[in-house]
Amino acid sequence: MAVTADDVATVAGVSTATVSRAMRGLPRVSPKTREKILAIAEDLGYVASSSASGLATGRTRTVGVLAPYVNRWFFSAALDGVCQELHGRGYNLSLFNLGGGRSRNRDRAFNRTMVQKHIDALLVLCTPLTKEEIKHLHQVDMPLIVIGGPVIGCSSVAIDDYAVAEQATNHLISLGHKDIALLHGDDDSALKFAVPILRIKGFKDSMVRAEIPIRKQWDRFGDFTAVSGRRALVSLWEQPGPRPTAIFCASDEMAFGVIFEARRLGISVPGDLSVIGIDDHELSEAVGLTTIRQSPTDQAQIGTKMLLDELAGHRGAVRTVVASHELMVRDSTAPLQVSRPSHARARGPGA
Repeated sequence: MAVTADDVATVAGVSTATVSRAMRGLPRVSPKTREKILAIAEDLGYVASSSASGLATGRTRTVGVLAPYVNRWFFSAALDGVCQELHGRGYNLSLFNLGGGRSRNRDRAFNRTMVQKHIDALLVLCTPLTKEEIKHLHQVDMPLIVIGGPVIGCSSVAIDDYAVAEQATNHLISLGHKDIALLHGDDDSALKFAVPILRIKGFKDSMVRAEIPIRKQWDRFGDFTAVSGRRALVSLWEQPGPRPTAIFCASDEMAFGVIFEARRLGISVPGDLSVIGIDDHELSEAVGLTTIRQSPTDQAQIGTKMLLDELAGHRGAVRTVVASHELMVRDSTAPLQVSRPSHARARGPGA
């Protein structure tokens, strides 16, 4: 015969309602009592029916995650943080994968009725959104948090991208570099996300404050991948005229591409070209990349904990948090070599 909530209640010496509340993680159950009930339930082999509890409370014990990708470092690391927190609190994850740009999957993910039917709270991962999508998010009557960057009208957990870009740029300037290229992640599409825009502004404002000219011919767009970094460096080195002595990359993966292509072209990093990124990707230390460290895993854990606390009855638990960042100086940046003119052309295509 299957073990029931009544059986757990009898052994624990509490009411069946208390067992139900403890198993669902609802408030008004003391931590000691909850721990006791969960231990007894495990010993007896009792598993609460998620469908039954959902019918009784309107809860699914599932948190939705809205992500544009699942196969890139930031998003996979953040998902790991979400799963760690959900597992410890007895919740499930429902992933809404937007699949990159606008698609049928994207339109379906923003079906408000579907979202409300399947999840108790929503976590949005570093996603550029249309005005209509933001409107839909604001209409979702459930706890909501954005991880990795700000979205208008939503609480978020993210680094200060403007300050991070400033710090990265100022590091290059402090090493004597004035001929600095920019590899950013913003394009001319209708989907504007604050993260790449803030990083561009941080770079440009730092250059202006240092009275260093910003050269439009050294401005390159990438899509936060190593492939786009490789293409950007080839483009920079193929064009006529002076070449940069340093490059600020708005992500580590783009910086990897720059470094890999530089080695192929015989460009010394950091002798001919200093390179800095943002993220502290898991491979950054091995590559020797100077970067600004952030932890998407920690950010996602913080955001998920706030959502679950809100669901547990702690009003105001969901709020905006500025995550920490740190400059990690490694081998890809070095002081400008004064013996080499800043406009010198290193070896490369056509050199």
